[in-house]
Amino acid sequence: MQIFNKYLHFKEYKIETKIIEYKKNNSLKPILLLHEGLGSVKMWKDWPLYLSEISKRDIVLYSRIGMGKSSPLIEPRKKDYMHIEAKIILPMVLKKLSLSDPIILGHSDGASIAMIYSGSEFPCSALILEAPHVFVEDVTIKSIKKAKKEWDYNILKNKLNKYHEDVDGAFNGWCNIWLSEHFKEWNIEKYISKIKVPVLIIQGKNDQYGTIEQIERIDAKLATNSEKFILENCFHTPHFEYSEEVCRKINEFLLFNA
Repeated sequence: MQIFNKYLHFKEYKIETKIIEYKKNNSLKPILLLHEGLGSVKMWKDWPLYLSEISKRDIVLYSRIGMGKSSPLIEPRKKDYMHIEAKIILPMVLKKLSLSDPIILGHSDGASIAMIYSGSEFPCSALILEAPHVFVEDVTIKSIKKAKKEWDYNILKNKLNKYHEDVDGAFNGWCNIWLSEHFKEWNIEKYISKIKVPVLIIQGKNDQYGTIEQIERIDAKLATNSEKFILENCFHTPHFEYSEEVCRKINEFLLFNA
């Protein structure tokens, strides 16, 4: 296993990437990880290494613009920021990394981006959606407001400082758009029926950022092979809270679907 860290360049931006090569000339499809709203390459910690060992696949990660060691945001995020990521930035990242149709694993915002990408008919082999959002719920806004209070008291800022070079821009870029009045109408359900690849949905039953209704709406609209993996006594990060179970479920799913 080898690890490579490098930057991609897109217009005036640099994008932090990390590639975990399980073995050279691996015939298995690689897994691309898309982080949560406040995530980054570093915030995945050692979990990608564990996933690589279990699945025997290469793992690719990148920090979105404004996050981690990627360039800071130049202007505030807008309502369509996930659409821009899915339709412009992500295809560019895949092209520069020579990844034609990877498995895409997205967490939270990353899962929403993955759905927009696949539902816009960009190529991938399978989707793994962890704690996905397709519409805005009151419970989500309530939890983000709680995070904002923790930020104001420097509790959350101290936790996030080690994961982002521009921690203020990272938090405010995410928080301000989600708490804006016009974002309440954000909805990406129209993309679900256009997804044509196998889908695994992973959700903690006690997720503080989204209810099971998110999963039910996705499952009802999918026109392809799909599986649900709902974890009891689990919150917003199943890959950390139930690391072994989640990795083994992902590997089992991929053995039959990618």
